[in-house]
Amino acid sequence: MATSSTTLLSPLIPATTPSINSPSKQFLLLQNRSLNRSKRVSLVVHAVKPPAGVEFPKVQPQFQPPFLGFTRTAEIWNSRACMIGIIGVFVVELIINKGILQVIGVDVGKGLNIPL
Repeated sequence: MATSSTTLLSPLIPATTPSINSPSKQFLLLQNRSLNRSKRVSLVVHAVKPPAGVEFPKVQPQFQPPFLGFTRTAEIWNSRACMIGIIGVFVVELIINKGILQVIGVDVGKGLNIPL
């Protein structure tokens, strides 16, 4: 098991809960906050042997970083969502007996309407 001991000092989190009853105590609290900024954060980690039965991999896995975020899993899920969307559009067209462009208000069947 790994053990760790952590000492965190933060200027935003006081060590004790201050009670503010008067303006003079508010001023002291603001002065104390500016004094705490000089304190540093320290972290200590101690490692021990793994428990019995834990085996480490013999070969380090080969990881290839994704090209511009295109990973195999993301592409599979995007293509599945696209297929579901296209099937949904076909179902809507079958139910209302109009094309999707006619549903959103585009005139269809008049060509490109370009004057020559």
